[in-house]
Amino acid sequence: MSELDIQIPNAFDPFAEATAEDSSAGSKEYVHIRIQQRNGRKSLTTVQGLKKEFSYNKILKDLKKEFCCNGTVVQDPELGQVIQLQGDQRKNASTFLIQVGIVKKEHIKIHGF
Repeated sequence: MSELDIQIPNAFDPFAEATAEDSSAGSKEYVHIRIQQRNGRKSLTTVQGLKKEFSYNKILKDLKKEFCCNGTVVQDPELGQVIQLQGDQRKNASTFLIQVGIVKKEHIKIHGF
């Protein structure tokens, strides 16, 4: 019984690594790519969480030209600026953002059905 009293396990902090990584330039911001259903088979793809230093209009112009779809930049009071694209462009948008070097693969979250 005396051995159990002596061997007290150290306190484990599961968030210790997360706080250490977050302190380095706040790089844990995620880019969320979602799909929203419209009428019937129509859908919208939204891209949110890009850094404010990027020109959303230039990114939108390149996305529209690359995927032959229409889109717009919407100002949301909670989320800030959000890029909307016509159709299901989740995989296309994520690969485009990674190839151009805007975000890393680890910082993209794809949502939807």
